[in-house]
Amino acid sequence: MADAGDVLPLIELFRALPPDRQRQVVRRYGEDDLLAKLLGEGSLRAAQRAPAGDWGMWVILAGRGFGKTHAGAEWVHAHAAGIRPRRIALVAPTLDAARAVMVEGESGLLARLPPGEQLTWQASAKRLRWSNGSEARIYSGAEPDALRGGQFDYAWGDEFAHWAGGEDMLMNLRMATRLGPAPQIMLTTTPLPLAWLKSLIAEPDVVVTRGATSDNATNLPKTYVARLEKRFGGTATGRQEMAGEIVDDLEGSLWTRALIDRQRVTAPPHGARVVVGVDPPAGGGTCGIVVTALGQDGHAYVLDDASVSAQRPEQWARAVVKAADRWQADRVIAEVNQGGEMVIAMLKSVDAALPVTAVRASRGKVARAEPVAALYGEGRVFHAGVFPALEDQLCGLLVDGRYAGPGTSPDRADACVWALTALLLAGRTGLPTVRNL
Repeated sequence: MADAGDVLPLIELFRALPPDRQRQVVRRYGEDDLLAKLLGEGSLRAAQRAPAGDWGMWVILAGRGFGKTHAGAEWVHAHAAGIRPRRIALVAPTLDAARAVMVEGESGLLARLPPGEQLTWQASAKRLRWSNGSEARIYSGAEPDALRGGQFDYAWGDEFAHWAGGEDMLMNLRMATRLGPAPQIMLTTTPLPLAWLKSLIAEPDVVVTRGATSDNATNLPKTYVARLEKRFGGTATGRQEMAGEIVDDLEGSLWTRALIDRQRVTAPPHGARVVVGVDPPAGGGTCGIVVTALGQDGHAYVLDDASVSAQRPEQWARAVVKAADRWQADRVIAEVNQGGEMVIAMLKSVDAALPVTAVRASRGKVARAEPVAALYGEGRVFHAGVFPALEDQLCGLLVDGRYAGPGTSPDRADACVWALTALLLAGRTGLPTVRNL
C-alpha cells in the first residue's frame, strides 16, 4: 500500500494508545466488535485488499454487491491514518451519490470508522477530517474542472464508468493526485463497455481486480443471489451487473458497435443542410450538442459531438451557438421539456438571429430513438469520425425502454436523435411536432 512505516495496521495503532485510552475504546466498542475491527483486513476478502507492489492505480471491476464500497472505505481509512496528514479525493457519479454511498452508506467511511478514530463530516463543505489532520473532499464525476487546482496524495473514484465527465474527469483526477512519494488512485465500478475504460485497464501501471456478486454471497441475503441468477443469469445484463464482465454489446441494444463501425467514414460529402441537436441539461448535468448534416447523396452524417458538462445556462448556450457558427448550421433543434421557453430565450440571448426550432417530447428517449436506429440499419446514417462518448450512449439504449449507461441520462444520444429526426424523419406521422422561432 504505502511506504513501510508510513501506514500502520490498526492493531499497531491500538497498541500505541495509552492504557486508559485503550480501556475507553474497549468500553465503547465491546471486546468482540473491537477485535473484528482491529484485525481489520479480516473483514475483507483477499480480492478486496490492496494488491502488493509498486502500482499507480488499482481498478476493481465487479458486480453489484461484491463489496466495492467496503474495500474503498477501508483503503481510504488505512491511508488517512498515516503518520503524515493526507489529502484525499473522493469522486462519485454525483455529489449526492458521494455522500449517500461513499460517506454515509452502510459500507461507507462513517460506517467503517476504525476504533478510537474521530472523523468529522462537514456536509456543507463537502469535507471529511480525521483526528490526525488528514482530509478528504467529495467531487462529482460530472464536473472535471472542479479538480483543477486540487492536489491529493490518494484518490478513490466510485462507479467511475458511470461518471458523466468520463475520461476527462479521470484525466484531471490523475493530474491532481500528485502529493507524497507514492500517490495512488483506487477505482471501483460495475463495468461498462467503454473504449477509454478498456484502454485504461491495459496500461502497465494499472492493477485490475475482477469479481462477481456471488463472491460476497455470505454477506448478502440468502435469496438475493438466487433471485438475480434466476432473472438475469445467462443474459448480457447479468454478465455485466452480476459477473462484472465488460460486455461490448448489451442484450437488446438499439445500436451495436459493429453497426456504428460499419457506418463510419473519414470525410462526409458536401452537406446540403446542417442541423445541430440540443438536449439541455437538467440540474447542471451534460448539455447534449450534436452536429449533423444531410449530404447531397441523401444520407445523414454525424459531424461533431460538441456536448459540454457542468455548465451554467449561459455557458452551454454559448457552446451551442459556437457549434452552430463553426459548422454554419442551417438550424438548431432544441428540446424544451426541461426549461420550457427559458431554453429558447437563453439561446436567443447569445445570438438573437440563431435559427431555432423548439421540440417537445411526448414519448420517452428510447421510443424516439428507435426509428433513428432503424436508419442506421438501412445504411442511411454515417459517423464522420469517432465520437466515443456519444457512441457509448447510443449503445446503452435498449429496446425494452431502459437506458443502461454510461451516466444516468443519454443526453448526447438524445441530441443526436433530435438532429437526425429533423434531417430524415420530420415528415413522418407520429413524430414530435416542431415549431420555428
